[in-house]
Amino acid sequence: QLVESGGGLVQPGGSLRLSCAASGSIFDIPAMGWFRQTPGKERELVAVITNSGGTNYLYSVKGRFTISSDRAKNTVYLQMNSLKPEDTGVYYCNAPSRPGVGEGIPVNLQWGQGTQVTVSS
Repeated sequence: QLVESGGGLVQPGGSLRLSCAASGSIFDIPAMGWFRQTPGKERELVAVITNSGGTNYLYSVKGRFTISSDRAKNTVYLQMNSLKPEDTGVYYCNAPSRPGVGEGIPVNLQWGQGTQVTVSS
């Protein structure tokens, strides 16, 4: 089970830190990522971290978002800075089953409830 938290309403240029707590061990999962769902669009993978610490980001969030994990605590984080209105959406964490970012990435775990991020003045 995945439980996301940390979302909220923030002004453009602001920051948020999302957390994803897994009820089971993520120690041996090859990669964990954060996905974003916006109305009318397919859920897209915006950031991913491998179990060796490698990271990859969607171009639109590169330099603004930072993904990290504490596998001993079975938790994944997403630090979001310089937020823009187009970052608005519901954010979910999951384990992508193939490399890459963007839309159409299959996952290995059941989806959690997500956390809403709204960037608006």
